[in-house]
Amino acid sequence: MNRIIFRQVELDMWILLVLLYGILKGVREIIKKKTLQSSTVMEVLIVYTALAFLMVVPDYKNAIGVNTAYLFWIALKSFIIFLAWIFSFKAIDKMPISLYGVLDLSRVLFATLLGIIVLKEVLSIPQIIGLVLVCLGLILLNRTKKLPSYKDEKVETVYVVMAIVSCILNALSGLMDKILMKSVTSSQLQFWYMLFLLMFYLIYIIVTNTKIRWIYTLKNYWIWILSFLFIVADRALFIANGMDGSRITVMTLIKQSGSLVTILAGKFIFKEKNIAYKLLCAGIIILGIVIGVL
Repeated sequence: MNRIIFRQVELDMWILLVLLYGILKGVREIIKKKTLQSSTVMEVLIVYTALAFLMVVPDYKNAIGVNTAYLFWIALKSFIIFLAWIFSFKAIDKMPISLYGVLDLSRVLFATLLGIIVLKEVLSIPQIIGLVLVCLGLILLNRTKKLPSYKDEKVETVYVVMAIVSCILNALSGLMDKILMKSVTSSQLQFWYMLFLLMFYLIYIIVTNTKIRWIYTLKNYWIWILSFLFIVADRALFIANGMDGSRITVMTLIKQSGSLVTILAGKFIFKEKNIAYKLLCAGIIILGIVIGVL
């Protein structure tokens, strides 16, 4: 009896941890938009990554104990996120945050496919219904272009493609999290992942000779908040990935709860248009997420 209760508590815990990640993810997208109002994409990325890494440095003793055989895969995960962040930050900078929030829901499709193909996860009937609703919501979102006010948003196709590519890369990263957490701890993964990520951005800046206004960017307090939320959210996600019973298909569905936060922010913070229609699309997608999780 006690064992059953314990397993139920563990089940509820990983769901709550992933839900926390999803909500904080939505808040982070809003803050990214704020940071980009006064700093360039690469300035935000390098300072954001550096500050986040400094926050996990205290875990270096635990990190040193990781099996070196896994460092290559952690570095590969970092490179995937290195590319994903460049695409997502550029997309967020150039499109309404509400539109990005709905597009970000498309990672459900990619992560689900990866979970089925790589991890051999089997979808239940409710999850299949949920996935169909997610697809329907995304298809309806594409009809936003026919709305009269859409032209005012002036979103270039290249940035929509960047947002979708970012979703694919993030889904791949989520798959790697699930696999890596079977062999490393959350603190080990977070330390090395952040270290490699910082190295990739430094190399990029040096090779491309990108100018960074270090002092000016450090004064952008939004970046400090962004870094802190990133560390908290990722630690919650890594812990959830390490729990028995957690499934990447279900986790991906729950993560998308943050998209509702970004859509509402588009209305109340950034005063964007077509919010009602985007909420309708998001509502259909979120209904699919709820059905898929229950």
